[in-house]
Amino acid sequence: MLIFKGEKLIAVLPANKVGDTLHSHQGLTYGGLVTHKALKFNEVLEVFKLLLQFLEDHNILYLNIKSLPSIYASGPDSQLAYLMFLLKANVLRRDALSVIDYNFMPESISSNRKRGFKKGQANNLVVKEESSLENFWNAILIPNLKAQHNVKPVHTLEEMTLLQSHFPNNIRQFNVYKGDTIVAGTTIFETKNVAHAQYISANSDKQELGSLDVLFQYLIHIVFKDKLFFDFGTSNVNNGLNINKGLLYWKESFGARMIVHDFYSVSTKNHELLNSVFI
Repeated sequence: MLIFKGEKLIAVLPANKVGDTLHSHQGLTYGGLVTHKALKFNEVLEVFKLLLQFLEDHNILYLNIKSLPSIYASGPDSQLAYLMFLLKANVLRRDALSVIDYNFMPESISSNRKRGFKKGQANNLVVKEESSLENFWNAILIPNLKAQHNVKPVHTLEEMTLLQSHFPNNIRQFNVYKGDTIVAGTTIFETKNVAHAQYISANSDKQELGSLDVLFQYLIHIVFKDKLFFDFGTSNVNNGLNINKGLLYWKESFGARMIVHDFYSVSTKNHELLNSVFI
């Protein structure tokens, strides 16, 4: 969805339609209305009202929209949350992200992570950044997901390689080796303020080797130490209603703490509620 002011594009909503509902976008982790940074709130409100009117006129009854977690915003960014309040939107889902805030992280990691890191050192593990995703995908990620959950990665290797070719400075692959054998790795999505671990996987010897502890000690405290945030992502299942306790504990043991990622549903006919906001 493209919104123009005269000939100038001022807002975009990536979306897909299912039945009488428009989703922003079901194929994206984060969503929301992307607006030109020069827009003031009264203009954003008008843009959103126009969008809802357009959807209602085209027989779309609901807009399901994802927020952008605050750590990814380039500036103050609570306009969507306030608009959802004005529009009497329902919170469909709330995910819990585990995030290290470098300004408030603990002085040291947990004793479990320290022990794991020492194991990694004793096993002479080496972390390498590699331009190709293939080794991690084929030797670690795909076999692990198949064995543990009988699923495939959300992205195929071909899709991720294509995406990486468009954003070579933002999608980075870090692998852990014992000798010549890959034993763990993670695919990092890097933005201006955040390093996000999109995929994390290690072979079955990770506890004995300390491979993930070596990997994330290196990433958190060396590679991305000048970022504002390190995002481990969500530990939720069942649309945010449940949390994988062990996974959450593991992320928090590095110093991560919780922020929320909200999903809303708004009735398009409620655009009329925006007519009397300003007094």
